[in-house]
Amino acid sequence: MTGARQQPLLFLDVDGPLIPFGAGPYAQGSGPNPLLARIDPALGPQLRSLHCELVWATTWGQDANECVAPRLGLPELPLVDWPEPSGHDGPGGVHWKTPALVAYAAGRPFVWVDDEIGAADRAWVAAHHPGRALLRRVDAGVGLAGADLAAIRAWLGPEAAEGPVPGPGRPSGSIGA
Repeated sequence: MTGARQQPLLFLDVDGPLIPFGAGPYAQGSGPNPLLARIDPALGPQLRSLHCELVWATTWGQDANECVAPRLGLPELPLVDWPEPSGHDGPGGVHWKTPALVAYAAGRPFVWVDDEIGAADRAWVAAHHPGRALLRRVDAGVGLAGADLAAIRAWLGPEAAEGPVPGPGRPSGSIGA
């Protein structure tokens, strides 16, 4: 007996991908976190249209559901539980998030969107994760852009193509762009 095919996971970081740090034309925010004004609400429908399970992969914790998700029109999403922070990346420059994301995925295909992904993370995922993975490094100055979404759609395959995404896409291999 076989079960239904599970959708790939999409691990979302907040700072950088969803809250860009660049000087762009952002509204001036106020309140306890004025950077929330930099979130582009148009990203929400595009993320929801992807055939994958969205998961917060951020140190924002539950605040991602309370502060970020409503601005994107997203429902409450599951959160990755992080190990106790050591303040240091792992051996060889592996980002401290990488092992936890691979453990959370438990063999499922996944996309990881973050502004701190490096070559060591790609190598670690290739060596320790049996499924497909796309590690998409986002320009923190710009945030998640049309080219990033197009690359994710291309990697997810034809069933992910519910609508056009502006910007050129770069289809990726097993570990990604």
